[in-house]
Amino acid sequence: MITVDIKTKNFGANPILKDVSFEVSQGECMAILGKSGIGKSTLLRLVAGLDPGFEGTVRRPDRMAFVFQEPTLLSWRTAIDNILIVHPELQRAAALNMLKKVGLGDKAARFPRQMSLGQQRRLSLARAFAGRPELLILDEPFASLDRATASTMITLTRELIMEHAPSTLFVTHSGEEADQLADRTLILAGTPATVMRNGNLLDYQREKAS
Repeated sequence: MITVDIKTKNFGANPILKDVSFEVSQGECMAILGKSGIGKSTLLRLVAGLDPGFEGTVRRPDRMAFVFQEPTLLSWRTAIDNILIVHPELQRAAALNMLKKVGLGDKAARFPRQMSLGQQRRLSLARAFAGRPELLILDEPFASLDRATASTMITLTRELIMEHAPSTLFVTHSGEEADQLADRTLILAGTPATVMRNGNLLDYQREKAS
């Protein structure tokens, strides 16, 4: 389980986040919604341990993966080597099997620049899940994709989450994407960003309808 209790996060004298508290169970996916600049990506960095400069506590497992909006692939490495260089403990056959799961089994020897943006996003997912993360962090992974490609990616991501059961945090601007992928949605609002509850600028979690 992920437990987050952020009292305050400031950049200099400017407050960014305040009173953000939630838990994410194993196998659960929580979406984080909010306008641009509200602090969504900052929140992910705090949860991932990339920024320790805040007041509060975050409890998370050691084994985690981060999928960014940009694929952040090594352009001079082949698709399969982009997985193996991050997960050197994997056998080549296991890395190839992961590529097959995301529909890139025939692209193992291609370089990222020889692949479409959708294929690069698939490779980023394969690299993330290859390490069997207990915590998966997705920072707008479907941005800039056309509607059909985004829908395919959401379905693929949901299937991988169901198979591997990590705790997942998913930042998006799209309520539709949140409804398709997430079990629950957290809405950041206000300045500094808090969580909305019952329409007030206090701690709200909107449960996804079952």
